Amino acid sequence: MAEKTNSNMLFANFNQDFSCISVGTRKGYSITNCDPYGKVFRQTDGGARGIVEMLFCTSLIALVGVADHPQSSPRKLQIVNTKRRSMICELLFPSSILAVKLNRKTLVIVLEVEIYIYDISNMRLQHVIETIPNPEAICALSPSSENSYLAYPAPVPSPTSQMSAQPSASSSVPPGDICIYSTRSLTPVNAIQAHKSSISSLAINSTGTILASASDKGTVIRVWSIPGAQKLYQFRRGTREAKIYSMNFNMVSSLLAVSSAHDTIHIFKLDTRSSSSSSSDSISSKDSRASESSPPESVDSREGVPGLDGGYEAYIEKQKQKSISSSLRRKSMQVTKTLGTSVGGYLPTSLTEMWEPSRDFAFLRLPTSGARCIVALSPTTPQVMVISSEGWYYLYNIDLEKGGECTLAKQYSLVDMGEDEPSLDKAPV
Repeated sequence: MAEKTNSNMLFANFNQDFSCISVGTRKGYSITNCDPYGKVFRQTDGGARGIVEMLFCTSLIALVGVADHPQSSPRKLQIVNTKRRSMICELLFPSSILAVKLNRKTLVIVLEVEIYIYDISNMRLQHVIETIPNPEAICALSPSSENSYLAYPAPVPSPTSQMSAQPSASSSVPPGDICIYSTRSLTPVNAIQAHKSSISSLAINSTGTILASASDKGTVIRVWSIPGAQKLYQFRRGTREAKIYSMNFNMVSSLLAVSSAHDTIHIFKLDTRSSSSSSSDSISSKDSRASESSPPESVDSREGVPGLDGGYEAYIEKQKQKSISSSLRRKSMQVTKTLGTSVGGYLPTSLTEMWEPSRDFAFLRLPTSGARCIVALSPTTPQVMVISSEGWYYLYNIDLEKGGECTLAKQYSLVDMGEDEPSLDKAPV
């Protein structure tokens, strides 16, 4: 079944703290505040926008155009200040930009076979990572600039991978391994053998201490400490395979929301005591030296803060010399062989039996089928926030004590709204 989309909406996403939604359209782009709901900025004369990414709730916006459209190009990145309505810089890349990720110190540009890393304070190129073909731009950057890690599908199997050491050059299926890269030290810091099939989705929490991963099968979600790569949780999304559309932790990392092609969203509960202790123990001291820098000026009227050497192959070779193969194998096998004994505090009590992954804590069913959805958890209210490719923004109430099925509370249209006031529309049929 073809994915249902809104013909006017080309892009939509939450910012890093889930306080705003950025929308790209055929005429320009807009910024909408989540709570209270309302559009705070609109630009309609700059051409079509295929990517619109915010830097938290600031006036700094990263824009990318679309192919075959006047005034825009998918190869050009523009950094603009919406409050001053000024262009900060423009960058042109050798191929189409597939994704843009930001935190307060780092800008990441994802192309199909390369990842560019920039210092956001001066827009200087720091490093270029060569990757396997990544047409869906699967990549996650930590919102934290202190623990600033980048996760992406590893270009070769990790030392513990059960796959052939000499994979066929004609094979188009990458391994289910993940590379963890420090954007502070500009070096790979770990490799995770996460899944048996290709990686389809990655998400890092707000503090840059845990990573969620899903494969093409989409039946099991795993959560890892970073940079230590200890497996902390394993969740069962369902028994039928499904494409994972998005994953996001809430701001305090106690819940993980996952959306899939089965028109359902699952909320999984994390033990914050065990995850926070295990994550903090594994943070590298060299990657947590500087404090967060002040962001640019606020995008709306609210008061707020203003706003190439080495590589993965060399890293793997170095680690092989240190016999990392055996140590990583022990790490990956600890959970299933020794269960809760040898890993101690790394596992919550509820996961001492790892034979069957934990089920969801709460869930919801979308009002229509066939739409791609991005899900997040509100930082201010007990609600699940959903952006639909059909152009809808849904708010569901969640019972944080009992869980269960979430109830639809409100919904808004993200496109074709009035110039001044948001429109609260009837449920789509």
